[in-house]
Amino acid sequence: MTLQKGRVQQSNFHDDPLLRFDAVPRLEAHVPAGDGPPSGNREPGVPVLAPAVANAVFAMTKPRSRTLPLPQKAKAPARGAGAPP
Repeated sequence: MTLQKGRVQQSNFHDDPLLRFDAVPRLEAHVPAGDGPPSGNREPGVPVLAPAVANAVFAMTKPRSRTLPLPQKAKAPARGAGAPP
């Protein structure tokens, strides 16, 4: 992010180039052990799980579901009929 006269120059993500993998610094995450019930530090993957599964189902079946729960009768097309390899 760059500033000029106190204002951010980028308007959105398209103006700010993403870091390439080789430019990202090494990151480490430490989750402390505990005897209590799970709290926020063990749940970061949960909010993105439903969209990821919905996108995978869409990639296989094509009609995009806009509601949850996802339909249980979604059928993947036969190989060669638009199915991913």
